[in-house]
Amino acid sequence: MTTIQHIIGGKRTSGASGKAQTVYNPATGEEVAQVVLGATAEVEAAVMAAKQAFPAWSATSPAKRSNVMFALRAVMLRRADDIASTISAEHGKTHEDALGEVSRALEVVEYACGIADKLKGDFSRDVGPGIDTTAERQPLGVVAGITPFNFPTMVPLWMIPMALSCGNCFILKPSERDPSSANLIFDMFQEAGLPDGVLNVVHGGKEAVDALIAHKDVSALSFVGSTPIAHYIYSQGCAAGKRVQALGGAKNHMIILPDADIDQAADALMGAGFGSAGERCMAISVAVPVGEETADRLIERLVPRVQALKIGPSTDPDAEMGPVITREAQQRIESMISTGEREGAKVLVDGRGFKLQGYENGFWVGGTLLDRVTEDMTVYQQEIFGPVLSVLRADSYEAAVDLINKHQYGNGTAIFTRDGDAARDFSRRIQVGMVGINVPIPVPVGYHSFGGWKQSIFGAHGIYGPEAIHFYTRLKTVTSRWPTGIRSGAEFTFPRMG
Repeated sequence: MTTIQHIIGGKRTSGASGKAQTVYNPATGEEVAQVVLGATAEVEAAVMAAKQAFPAWSATSPAKRSNVMFALRAVMLRRADDIASTISAEHGKTHEDALGEVSRALEVVEYACGIADKLKGDFSRDVGPGIDTTAERQPLGVVAGITPFNFPTMVPLWMIPMALSCGNCFILKPSERDPSSANLIFDMFQEAGLPDGVLNVVHGGKEAVDALIAHKDVSALSFVGSTPIAHYIYSQGCAAGKRVQALGGAKNHMIILPDADIDQAADALMGAGFGSAGERCMAISVAVPVGEETADRLIERLVPRVQALKIGPSTDPDAEMGPVITREAQQRIESMISTGEREGAKVLVDGRGFKLQGYENGFWVGGTLLDRVTEDMTVYQQEIFGPVLSVLRADSYEAAVDLINKHQYGNGTAIFTRDGDAARDFSRRIQVGMVGINVPIPVPVGYHSFGGWKQSIFGAHGIYGPEAIHFYTRLKTVTSRWPTGIRSGAEFTFPRMG
């Protein structure tokens, strides 16, 4: 059986902990690998390697750092199918969905290719008598990323290219559930010419995370995952004096107004609710039709679509949805469906107990549609992170907006309508970080930035795009005067430039 190792200072190592965890194929339930689990010793070694590489890498010109990103882009384009297959083998998402993940990761790599322009700084001449001021952004040093299972390639590549392009060295702590993608990312960077030690991979669980938080030479932490862990990493990291961005959970709503194209809305909900088995922080998990007639028309179209979902392994080119990540996730999702039914939701399509012929031991949950969900139900309050779409009927547009604004999460949302006034009002008033208008999954392109509001993010900066440059650098302002015969004697008042 394959052993997935750490990569520290350019070399693969099993570390000293002696601990390992099984990696499964979610479609079959079979053990496919063992991933070693690191702790303090492995983090210490990775930080040391990154710290040693930092002086040379930070002194490398932005243009030369960009050359590595251009080379990485070429490698990724050539190996896109291999990357997607690696993702699918351990995550379970369909091959086409995995290719979409690769494509969105490439957007950030491409944005990082232009880093030289984005780091050029500001200059002002003669701010005072013979005085000039320059402002520049400098790298932080050693930074780390802690990434989730649901996008094992995309999320690391939302972080690493931006951090490295800004001159930092990086330690990646990926999910131990699908760790092979992280090592493949390293291999591609190495092929692109990245020096040893600039990027390191440490596998592990909470012990590794806590070691990164505690290490005095780790300047910044970037995290994507659940809200409780995001809050933990943010609070502990800030207490340790680090810069932290921690992106958490979501409960994304889609409002459907009476004037919307119902077939278009239903198609959008199918893809946004059931793509990747609902294991997306930007998945639409709550449909909010306005008015009973709108709701009834929507339900009429959704039920047969959900029933007809083509569920299968990533090797099936016709599959629309794969398994969930683990047996524990399967059991938790099915338990949530049962809780929703017990609390009064109407189970119109039931995905519990789904079995796929030939893959009976896989971690399958069928597409599930719940109607008559209410605000007080557990399935509405909590993030399910599975192929479950809840329909919560609203009496009016105002009630729908209020519903979303009251929720603890504020990651993404959408409205489907032909009414420009309503759409404009919605985009202005809604208390959510990413908004779609007739777009069900409004993930910003790579040259904008990704980030929610409320309990969906902790920290001041979104991930990737312009926000990432501010996160991975710090501002230095230099005010200078060179001797030019100007001499006015000692000044004891606060300096004035005007």
